[in-house]
Amino acid sequence: MNGQDYLDQIAASSRPRVPKKASGGLMGLWSNRFVKVGVIGVVALIVIMIVGMVLGSGGVKPKEQSFKLMLHLDNTLELVNKYQPNIKSSDLRSSSASLMGVLSNTSRELAAYVTEKYGYKNERDIDEDWVEQAKLEMDGLDSELFEAKINGLLDRIYAHKMAYEISAFRSEESSLYEKAGDDTLRGLLKTSYDSLGNLYDKFNDFSETK
Repeated sequence: MNGQDYLDQIAASSRPRVPKKASGGLMGLWSNRFVKVGVIGVVALIVIMIVGMVLGSGGVKPKEQSFKLMLHLDNTLELVNKYQPNIKSSDLRSSSASLMGVLSNTSRELAAYVTEKYGYKNERDIDEDWVEQAKLEMDGLDSELFEAKINGLLDRIYAHKMAYEISAFRSEESSLYEKAGDDTLRGLLKTSYDSLGNLYDKFNDFSETK
């Protein structure tokens, strides 16, 4: 080895070694096959859950919706019958009588339909949770109307609440109509929907000063 070779060897051995960049961080983790599989699995699970919630929210069957609508109709009819005699405005009392007629016809026709279609006999054929929920809603409305009555505000509150109930009925009927598989159910729903639409403004626009 000549002198130049010896000097070159010493120079090479004295240079600082540059460490290789670590493959850590997100890119390093992503390069790991097991991490990839885990992330993909979590994403797939989230997608499945979202799809399940979407399908579940719109998955109520016509039978269930029919029973719920029937409960709503009967409970509202009970309250209309209870408070209508105490309404002071003759115009509002007339509108209320018309509402009672529409709800009564729909309730009667829907009851006949579910009896023939699903073998419905009485309220015991309906899920207890639905019955209880419907009762809670009716009790809440009853309490508001009673308070309005004793405070001399029944006409105003009754008109407001019935306008809301009409909107709720039409929403329920529209949803059920889209899922109905026969003309009988669709026919009675359309008749009720249209009739309630004609009554909505009478309640929503009611004013005690008219």
